[in-house]
Amino acid sequence: MKVTNITTVTEFILLGIPFLHDLHNVFFVVGFFMYLTTIMGNGFILVIVAIEPRLQTPMYIFLSNLAFLEICYTTAVIPKMLQTLVETRTTICFYCCMAQIYFHFALGGTELFILTAMSFDRYLAICKPLQYPLIMTKHVCVQMSLATWYGGFFILFFQFLLLLKLPFCGSNIIDHFYCDIGPLLSLACADTHTIELLGLFSSFVIIIMTLILTVASYIFIISTILRIPSAVGRKKAFSTCTSHLIVVSILYGALIVMYVRPNMHSSSRVSRVLAVLNTALTPMLNPFIYTIRNKEVQEAVRSLIQKKGFLNEGF
Repeated sequence: MKVTNITTVTEFILLGIPFLHDLHNVFFVVGFFMYLTTIMGNGFILVIVAIEPRLQTPMYIFLSNLAFLEICYTTAVIPKMLQTLVETRTTICFYCCMAQIYFHFALGGTELFILTAMSFDRYLAICKPLQYPLIMTKHVCVQMSLATWYGGFFILFFQFLLLLKLPFCGSNIIDHFYCDIGPLLSLACADTHTIELLGLFSSFVIIIMTLILTVASYIFIISTILRIPSAVGRKKAFSTCTSHLIVVSILYGALIVMYVRPNMHSSSRVSRVLAVLNTALTPMLNPFIYTIRNKEVQEAVRSLIQKKGFLNEGF
């Protein structure tokens, strides 16, 4: 039997957060402020690490990668989210939607790999301090940084190709504020079980495996710290890990609830709140978590201000 009058979807309509429609203006102001804060905060990390030689160590090279990633990650999602808050009908073209999905998940996977690399760096620095300079050279650090980016973009590429080939011929309304995989699969006019299984497998590999490696690193780190005889030494060692543990706890908690589950079609209110946490709040908080109590960054900023003041006096 020949099927006729099938319309292929060329664009999607993003509903935003319809159950809180009356607060969209408030959310726009808050979201715009958070986005600007994210750009400025992570941009500050990139600048201070680039111009301050004392911060050009493996730990801060990884942190610079994380800061650059957060800028890209939020830019892939937040501007379109802000548009859904001020327009009654926000559309996104088919290929723009697909690109948003790919970059959202590829950058998200890269972030987890970077956090895992940072935990390994802290493991070597605390558990093997004598071997650390020999193992974690600048060359090794750069190679690990590149590997995190390659891994994040490559591991999801074939799943993205399958998603790109799905037919969309029915409704084009996405019940979300950006193109997320679950709401999009519910609109496909084909069987999506293969992509769902691949998505579940990818989520397990990327989220659960990196979490296991990170937790394992910190088990060794904490056991080593507890054996330090000096209370001051223990406090100093813990202070270098606390910020990373906070970021890991917030991020992994949200991701496990959102993506490590069999039914990817559902788009509950809880998952959308967690999506806001994942795409807007965490990237904004990261610069503050990593820098506010960081004495090395504080000293670098103080030194930079003093240098600038000296130069101004010279003129």
